[in-house]
Amino acid sequence: MSFNYSKETLFAEFDVAKQKDIKLSKKKSQFDKENDKFDNRIQFFKDHIKLKKEKPQYYSNIDVNFEKLLEAWSSASPIDHFYQSVFGMSYAEKMRISELELAEKKAERGLGE
Repeated sequence: MSFNYSKETLFAEFDVAKQKDIKLSKKKSQFDKENDKFDNRIQFFKDHIKLKKEKPQYYSNIDVNFEKLLEAWSSASPIDHFYQSVFGMSYAEKMRISELELAEKKAERGLGE
């Protein structure tokens, strides 16, 4: 029986790396801690890029582009990188638009802010 990564296994490993990064942060809020340090998450992707080259059979059941994820997590602001690639705008811009849309819906229903 040979080893194969599953989506769940990768998520669990990534969460371990994320928790290590959170412990490194000196920020106060959970959101800020999660978006402050990325060293362990970056290493997670580097390790999987290397292992996938050495043992591609481990990844035969999943389709993950570790190189693209490494690029995103190595950027100045990973959250902005992801939002830019999905929504074409930064996280702050998307949150502001969401707030405006919510305010409009409340106004339409007569709920105010």
